[in-house]
Amino acid sequence: MTEYYNYIKSLHLIFVITWFAGLFYIPRLFIYHIEANLKPSPEKEILSKQLKLMTKRLWFIITWPSAVLATFFAVWLLIIYPGWLTQPWMHVKLGFVLLLIIYHLKNHQIFKKFQRDDIQYTSKFMRIWNEGATLILFAVVFLVILKNSFNWIFGVIGILVLGVLLMLGIKLYKRLRNKNPEV
Repeated sequence: MTEYYNYIKSLHLIFVITWFAGLFYIPRLFIYHIEANLKPSPEKEILSKQLKLMTKRLWFIITWPSAVLATFFAVWLLIIYPGWLTQPWMHVKLGFVLLLIIYHLKNHQIFKKFQRDDIQYTSKFMRIWNEGATLILFAVVFLVILKNSFNWIFGVIGILVLGVLLMLGIKLYKRLRNKNPEV
């Protein structure tokens, strides 16, 4: 089974990448849907219908299958190398994976509400929400690459600094957008 390790790992990484692509883009479509909902008729209805279709295709053709396949290949890797489950870095990684799954499921709840035109979020909230996947991605990549040499203090500080920078970026974007709505 170990002779297939690199193939399984490659497939795991491919589906992790496509899963994250879906998780990065779905909140952006939610933002567009929120903003379309503020437009006058008939523009509101036309945009809403198109955004629902785009969101549904992204969610069920790319994001969900990628999540399932990334998980499948991850479990297969753990079957091949069960010793990884004794490594502290793997416990932390699996904690972040659990957060990612929770984030995914929450996006699914939001998706279902938006499909019913039950929009309870602001575009500002969704812009902040959109950064959840980014923070998890940074944490997992650094953790997997650095493994045991991962310095917890610098790692936690780094994630917090990244979060602050993302929030500042959102504020800066909002200012630019208020000055120039075409941005």
